[in-house]
Amino acid sequence: MDSGSNTLGMEPLKLPKLTSPQRTRAPKENLPQTPEERTRVLQYVRNYVAEHNPVPPMPMDEVKVHADRVVEMLGCDSIYRDYIGVLINNEMWRDSLAAIPYERRLLLLPKCLRVESKCPAPFDEFGLLCKQCGLCSIQDLQNEAERLGYAVLVAEGSAIVMSLIQTGKIEAIVGVSCLSVLERAFPYMEAAAVPGVAIPLLQDDCIDTTVDLDWIWDYIHLTSEDRSLRLDLGGLHEEVDFCFTPASLELIMGSSTGETEKIAREWMMRAGKRWRPFLTASVIKSISESSESGLSDDHRKICIAVECFHKASLIHDDIEDNDDERYGGQTLHASHGIPLALNVGDLLIGEGYRLIAATSLSAEQKALMLRIASDGHRQLCRGQGAELSWMNHPGPLTTLEVLDIFRSKTAPAFEVALQMGAVFGGVALHAEVSETLHTYSEALGIAYQIRDDLSDHGTEGETNDLEQLRPNLPLAVAHEKAKGEDKLRLEHAWRRQLNGKVSHQDIEALCAQLKAVERSERLMEAYKEQAIRSIAELDNSSLKGLLRRLIGKIFNDTEIKGWCGEVVEDQLQDAST
Repeated sequence: MDSGSNTLGMEPLKLPKLTSPQRTRAPKENLPQTPEERTRVLQYVRNYVAEHNPVPPMPMDEVKVHADRVVEMLGCDSIYRDYIGVLINNEMWRDSLAAIPYERRLLLLPKCLRVESKCPAPFDEFGLLCKQCGLCSIQDLQNEAERLGYAVLVAEGSAIVMSLIQTGKIEAIVGVSCLSVLERAFPYMEAAAVPGVAIPLLQDDCIDTTVDLDWIWDYIHLTSEDRSLRLDLGGLHEEVDFCFTPASLELIMGSSTGETEKIAREWMMRAGKRWRPFLTASVIKSISESSESGLSDDHRKICIAVECFHKASLIHDDIEDNDDERYGGQTLHASHGIPLALNVGDLLIGEGYRLIAATSLSAEQKALMLRIASDGHRQLCRGQGAELSWMNHPGPLTTLEVLDIFRSKTAPAFEVALQMGAVFGGVALHAEVSETLHTYSEALGIAYQIRDDLSDHGTEGETNDLEQLRPNLPLAVAHEKAKGEDKLRLEHAWRRQLNGKVSHQDIEALCAQLKAVERSERLMEAYKEQAIRSIAELDNSSLKGLLRRLIGKIFNDTEIKGWCGEVVEDQLQDAST
């Protein structure tokens, strides 16, 4: 089979060829270097397993034959064969694992995930006894797995695992380890015919290692009751994008009858990630009992309504902030004038409510959706109003005050999208689901806005909030940490009174010196974690699984930070120069 005879319907993926120096620095672990590459490889493997249907348990030699075929199809370096073999084995066992109750599964974690120099945990004959110090990911993974009913071991070694298997109480294993350990343990798993999935570590040394936490979460929560895991989120996102093509908009919204509607449709088709209608569609599809593969007309109406509300808010926001650029082009008011832009924004709000009313949903569902949308609209205006009040009387804002603006200004749009999807699927009629979605949306929205602030920060940012003297989180963090002259300079920035006394480059340098970006990044991670924790008690497996997957989908920020050997070598090189 040559790489040109790819039967998977996907273009070959040219992963980077690893040179000899790289192989020397990473002698055991050879994984794709970015989340995007790892996701694409996984999709190839899933398509391959679905097409060829290999049956587990399978000896390692046979797994390697399948891995070699996928390597050839991908057109990638054979150095990735072992990694691809792990994925193939995981996919073969996936449905079997999903059918086994949590309380009959074992989560096996390596002790090298701990921060060795600071870890206070002792060892016994079964491995590490976590002291819940919060310094590493072991605590959270262990607590969540045990809450579900798993047995958890933080140890290496096949003897303990085999003894547990022989008791008959463990019927499946989720294991985290380096590839070399996984390879040694494989024969025992295969011989016992125990369903097992493995998550390789992202680093090759045996100290202070890291792992893709989203990947572990997906596997430990895997259950046959969770329909969301069969959702192709990437494909669904593309389907949502298609809703905003001219033909689709005309089909759902009807023909435009004048210049105002024409401009509104053009604005709806403008670029953007369309996260909000995607969230709505994802919730609907994850909890829907319908066997339809695509989005129904009612699905599309709700998704387009959500985007109508969002696009209207952007039009008005650009006017209020006096922004001239959006999506790499002119804002609507810059190209057509403020009166027309205001009118188009108002029209889109009306269109959103019209589309909700035009669905074939029950009167109760429609009434609840209208209330959700209006509540979200009011909350967003409050957040925007707080920012506008600041612009009239600019002054330093604390970190908490900035986060509170995010809570009111950004989070409501996420909540409207999720709550409306839940109403469509019939689960938001339950108070506990609605409350969970509120808490989750608030944390997700704040984390998302922090990421926006970070992407707009400084000369390397997309819009440079510092140059435009806008309130943002790194500036608030820097002001709180600064002292003396530095604090006065930052106050000038907050009051929009630089006047040649200090430049925005000076402010950026101060933020860097005070590690404001690093602090902001930690806050972003904390709110992402808060979103994850908020769904812990959710009873609906499909909705819970989806909400966890969405964190990874939206932020998609798990990267290999570098091999331990590379870090040491780079530090030595820096010291020598």
